[in-house]
Amino acid sequence: MREAPPHDTEAMLRENAARRARLLAPVNPITGEGEPLERHTLVLPDYDIEVQHVPLAAANTPLFQELERHGSIGRFVQDYLRPQSGEEARLFTEQTRDLIERVRMGHDFPFWAAAYAYIQNKQPGPDVTLSPNHPQRKLVAALEGMRLRGEPIRLVILKARQWGGSTLVQMYMAWLQLTQRRGLNSIIVAQVGDIAAGIKAKYQRMLERYPTRLLHPPGEAFKADEVKFHSVMGSHSMHTIPQRGCYVKIGSAESPNSVRGENYALVHGSEVGLWKGKDGTTDEEIAKAVTSGVLLEPMTMIVYESTAKGVANFFHSEWCAAVAGTSQFKPFFVSWHEIEQYSLPLKDPREFADRLLRERNSREARNSREDSGEYRWWLWEQGATLEGVNWYVEERRKCSSHEFMASEYPTDPEEAFTHSGRQVFSLSGVERLRPTCRPAGLTGELYGERQDGEQALRSIRFTPDETGALEVWEEPEQDDPQEPIADRYLVVADVGRGLSDKADYSVIAVLDRLMMMDDPEGRPQIVAQWRGRTDMDLLAWKAAQIASWYNNALLVVESNTLETTGGISRQIRDSTPFVLSMIAEAYPNLYARQQSAEDIRQGLPRKYGFHTNAKTKGEVVDFLVWAVRESRYIERDERMLSELLTYETTDRGGYAAPPGCHDDILMTRAIGLYVCYRQQPRPRIARPGDILATITHSLSEASI
Repeated sequence: MREAPPHDTEAMLRENAARRARLLAPVNPITGEGEPLERHTLVLPDYDIEVQHVPLAAANTPLFQELERHGSIGRFVQDYLRPQSGEEARLFTEQTRDLIERVRMGHDFPFWAAAYAYIQNKQPGPDVTLSPNHPQRKLVAALEGMRLRGEPIRLVILKARQWGGSTLVQMYMAWLQLTQRRGLNSIIVAQVGDIAAGIKAKYQRMLERYPTRLLHPPGEAFKADEVKFHSVMGSHSMHTIPQRGCYVKIGSAESPNSVRGENYALVHGSEVGLWKGKDGTTDEEIAKAVTSGVLLEPMTMIVYESTAKGVANFFHSEWCAAVAGTSQFKPFFVSWHEIEQYSLPLKDPREFADRLLRERNSREARNSREDSGEYRWWLWEQGATLEGVNWYVEERRKCSSHEFMASEYPTDPEEAFTHSGRQVFSLSGVERLRPTCRPAGLTGELYGERQDGEQALRSIRFTPDETGALEVWEEPEQDDPQEPIADRYLVVADVGRGLSDKADYSVIAVLDRLMMMDDPEGRPQIVAQWRGRTDMDLLAWKAAQIASWYNNALLVVESNTLETTGGISRQIRDSTPFVLSMIAEAYPNLYARQQSAEDIRQGLPRKYGFHTNAKTKGEVVDFLVWAVRESRYIERDERMLSELLTYETTDRGGYAAPPGCHDDILMTRAIGLYVCYRQQPRPRIARPGDILATITHSLSEASI
């Protein structure tokens, strides 16, 4: 976890100097100074590079150990190789110098790239070699870390703009093919054919300048005019590197058939967030087609890289799985403030730091082309230099909205994915909920004498089970019989549509309102949550069990799904209108909508559950926006934060989770917090007139 930044000007200036020193530290890929990986210094006075900082893997080779022991190439040749003539000494010296170069480049990607990997110069002029910048060195460290540990290389790269992530991946893949192992076949898949052709041109440009001798083993004869990138049967998409016994294939997502059925060891997916086949093939189907033959073993590589293109796609789901640690892949992100060029000198750093400090709690922006002081302070908290924040402030003046700036220059992954212009919840508000999120202390299930009916509420017991759907952060506290507390707990259930894997999850959330009892600023907190899939009637009884366990809490069941019939089996469809009425007979502390005078006059039955329609949904979500912005409750589940960050406004002015995302946890908070603050009485010591655990609450949705 990042340490809190200093809160006084002098300390800020010292911290800023340290950040600048790290960002702008001197680096020389030829000597190895400042490059990633742990390194060892080798001094050879008679070599072209007198002082080399080589990776430990190179330093530990027999050649480098002998060179270090002898102290120079000349003494190594004379004392170790023992030439018999001057000509033999000259030959041995040339061979040794060649071997030094080969061993170094086989263990030191930045050295190889800076010496031999020619790329197009962004400035007018001839091609230049690739000298990795700060973000690229960070990526090299991630890739090499997996390779050196003997792991398959699996990475999901979420990109900011203009730091060369795609180029670095492409050259690293070439390095594996040209220096590590023969026969490593590769494929590069872009979103469209034109971009794929451009990627092929980069690879071809690099090979044209690459020394032919380095494609052959030491001492093997070669011809200076050898073809190094040969089209297979005139193909524009597949080329061989005959000296290395491998091929390089270029494909595009818009033509899925171009990526199928080959023996790939190395896969580079470019701009995966934009993948879509012309024939309707999905991004996930394209990814499976191209990676299905890649073995799970060392010296294989799959890298998906993309800028964030929304959340309803394969790339976002792979990123989330990588972050959660549930896939083979590791996540990799570079913030704009880690890119050296995004910095603007300050005339008076002290005055700028003072201003950041003074305005750090201001949530209002002066105009549409500025961000709030709170947001600028957040940039500093995330690790930006003062010069970086200054650049961001000036660059922001080009943009009429924060969303555009954040999507182009994201500070963190959440900002990258959420700023599509439709987001509902403020990033800063969501982030303020994060510190209290943590894994639940208990996981398991509640059981009664039966799954449903009155007996479901008898002999309720908690059974620990790692596969259970109930997570408990705090168990229910039993009331003092002498001073029982009324209206302490609140249970809210959002009902999904059954057992199908495609159905929404059902969620039951428990809020503890104790801190609201005596403190006007006290906040409710999430203390338990059930999330899973089950039949709708059983879910309602499960909610009643949880409410009963939590001291007969007020139970609020979102009733839309129970009151509709679409997509439900006939047996359940016929029974669901009565489920809540049946629960009310067994569990009296059940939320019911207030009856109108006309309903009472006609003797209509009471309607149990919270009915969400266009009006009530908009108003409870609006209330949640306030609660998140003002930090008016304590969250425990990080999945809630993901739902907040992906929640969007719709074209018709409503709210919804985009395809592939969920809002089931979110709706329990929206309804629960509305009822908690606007409808349910504050917790209190029960008065003699209170009938705890037997009173049916009739709280009015009409008051919303």
